[in-house]
Amino acid sequence: MDSYQTPLSSRYASKEMSKLFSSGTRFGTWRKLWLNLAIAEKELGLAISDKAIEQMKANLDLDEAQMKVAAEEEKKRRHDVMAHVHTFGTVAPEAAGIIHLGATSCYVTDNADLIFLREGLDILLPKLAVVISRFSSFAEKYRDLPTLGFTHFQPAQLTTVGKRATLWIQELLWDLRNLERARNDLGFRGVKGTTGTQASFLTLFNGDHDKVEALDKRVTELFGFPYAYPVTGQTYSRKIDADVLGPLSSFGATVHKIATDIRLLANLKEIEEPFEKDQIGSSAMAYKRNPMRCERACSLARHLMAIYQNTLMTSSVQWLERTLDDSANRRVTIPEAFLTADILLTTLQNISEGLVVYPKVIARRISQELPFMATENVIMAIVKAGGDRQECHEKIRVLSHQAGSVVKEQGGENDLIDRIRKDDYFQPIWNQLDDLLDPNTFVGRAPEQVDGFVRDWVKPALEKYQDQLKNVKQAELSV
Repeated sequence: MDSYQTPLSSRYASKEMSKLFSSGTRFGTWRKLWLNLAIAEKELGLAISDKAIEQMKANLDLDEAQMKVAAEEEKKRRHDVMAHVHTFGTVAPEAAGIIHLGATSCYVTDNADLIFLREGLDILLPKLAVVISRFSSFAEKYRDLPTLGFTHFQPAQLTTVGKRATLWIQELLWDLRNLERARNDLGFRGVKGTTGTQASFLTLFNGDHDKVEALDKRVTELFGFPYAYPVTGQTYSRKIDADVLGPLSSFGATVHKIATDIRLLANLKEIEEPFEKDQIGSSAMAYKRNPMRCERACSLARHLMAIYQNTLMTSSVQWLERTLDDSANRRVTIPEAFLTADILLTTLQNISEGLVVYPKVIARRISQELPFMATENVIMAIVKAGGDRQECHEKIRVLSHQAGSVVKEQGGENDLIDRIRKDDYFQPIWNQLDDLLDPNTFVGRAPEQVDGFVRDWVKPALEKYQDQLKNVKQAELSV
C-alpha cells in the first residue's frame, strides 16, 4: 500500500483526492519546493547555474524507476527526505550540490503539508457547494408540502418537507463558511531553518538580514500563499492542523445529523434515500429497503469527528521547538480526514440527488395527528358561532379521550372528527370542519421561510461556485 495513503482512498475517495495524498504527489511537491528555493536563492545572488534550474524543472515528476531508487535510498539511509535529495540529484546532476541548500527536512515536509491542506480544501469546497445546491433544490420543490413536525421524536406542530431541509442546509452553509475561513487563513511555513531562527540562511547570505527576509517572502510568493507564518520552531505549529481539521470534524457532525434524520424518516416511510431497481436490502428479508447510504454516512461521519482529537493531542505535546512523535500520527490523520470528508460529500450528493418523498404516507400521518392539534381551532369556531368556550372545551376533552382510546387501545384510526360530526353540539360549525383541518393552515410561514432562506442566504453563498455547479455530474456511489 502507498505509504502516504490509507485504505479509505483505495476504493471510495475521488481520484483527485486520492492523488493529492499519494506518494507521487508528495515527493513531486518536495521537488517543487527544492526548485523554488533554488530559484529564489539564485535571484538573491547565490551561485546556482541556469542548467541546474533547468534540470530540476525537467524532473519534477517521479516515474516508477525514480520511486524505486528513492525507496532503496530510504532503506539505506533511514531518512526519507535525504533519500529524495539524493534521488533528485541523479536526474538533475547539475543541481545535486545545491538541492536543499540551507534547508531542514521540515522545509519540504511542512510546506508540502500546508500545500496539501490548501489543495484538499480546494477540492472539498466546490463539492460541498454542490451538495448545498442539491438540497436547496429539494427544499424549494417541497417548500409547501405539509408534514408532521417532531420534537423529542414525538408528534408536534406541522412544518413542511422543504422547511425541514433548510435546517440541514443552514448547517452545511456554516460548514462552507468555516472551511472557507480555514482555507483563507492558511499561511506558509516558508524558509525558517532548523529551529526557526533562519541561522543557516543568514550564513549563506553573509549576515544580510534583508536577503534572508526576501528569500522567505519570495519562496512564499512562488507557492501562491498570501503570507508566511512570522515565527516558527522547526515545524509550523500543529495548531494549524487543528484549525483545519476542526471545521472538517464539524462537517462530520452535520452529515451525521442529516443522515440520521433521513434514516428516521425512512423508518416512517415518508422519505427514502435512493434505492436502485436491483438493489438488495437484506440477504434474508427480501422486502427490506435498508438506508445503507445514510448508515455509511453516519459511520464515516463518526470517524471524521473522532480524527479531530488526534490533532489536538498532537498539538499539545510538541516539545519546545519540535518533537518527532507528531510525524507518524499526522501521516495518517491528515490524509484520512480529507479522504473521509471527500467520501462523505460524494455520498451526501448521491443521497440528495435521489431522495424519494411519499406525500400520501405523509398525509396519512398528518391525518392521524391533526385532529388533536385542530381542537383549539374548533373551540374558537364554536365561540365565534355563539357557543361557550368552557362547555366546548369539556366536550372536546371527552371526545378526544374517546378517540385516543380507539387509537391506543384498539389500534384504530383517529376518529375524533367523525365524533364531532355526529355530536349535535358542534352542528353550527360542521360545514367549517374541512377548512379547520386543512394542513396548509398549520404550517405557519414555512414556505415563505424557505423562499427567503434560499434567496438571501443560499444563493449568495454559492455565487462564487457557479462554474463548478454548471459542470458537475451526478454522483455515483460505489458499493
